Amino acid sequence: MPKIPVGEAAAQLDDLVHRVARNREPIALTDDGNVVAFLVSPQAIEDLEDSLAVADYRRRKAEGTLEPGIPHNEVRRILGLR
Repeated sequence: MPKIPVGEAAAQLDDLVHRVARNREPIALTDDGNVVAFLVSPQAIEDLEDSLAVADYRRRKAEGTLEPGIPHNEVRRILGLR
């Protein structure tokens, strides 16, 4: 993962944002050599949220604490997919 000082990143922000969006590779922003933030694509965040949701589902299922869900047909109706 590339690391770029915050000051340099500010001057290149437009290019860095497009690079992250295009390549889906995060960029670490540093201050005094320490990573202080990341530039990441929205898709990477969505993928992470999906993975966390699946992990949480599996954990609750294994613990036996999974609550009843919404039937598939009801979801389709709510989303207007019928």
